[in-house]
Amino acid sequence: MEWYKDGFRVSDAREELDINLVHEILRSMPWAEDVPRETVARSIDQSLCLGVYKENEQVGFGRAITDRATFAYLDDVFIVEAWRGVGLSKWLLSCFLEHPELQGLRRWMLATTDAHALYKKKGFSALNSPEWFMEIYDPAGGRESI
Repeated sequence: MEWYKDGFRVSDAREELDINLVHEILRSMPWAEDVPRETVARSIDQSLCLGVYKENEQVGFGRAITDRATFAYLDDVFIVEAWRGVGLSKWLLSCFLEHPELQGLRRWMLATTDAHALYKKKGFSALNSPEWFMEIYDPAGGRESI
């Protein structure tokens, strides 16, 4: 699936993704500072990913962790700094919400430290029932099985 706008292209073609770029950018983000490249590659393999491109250069990325039936968690969304401020993140989010494999979902989720206004414009809100949700948080990913 591809979308075109103002000389940019969004694509779900996994083979086009620059995993080295994705890894480099994610490592600069507080939530993924120490993530190994292999973990990034595995996360891409198991998600529905969208890349944003200017000609053949990747300038953005995001992934939906999803069963493609009822639930999607939006993660690792970014636009390369040189291309921020031109509306690409809004467009990327719209492409996720319009993707044919992500229609009819009962719940979309995400976590953000600083982009609440962007996501609110697309219908996201604070959790209706935060007491329903639980987590195991292990940023190093080294938790042993119980």
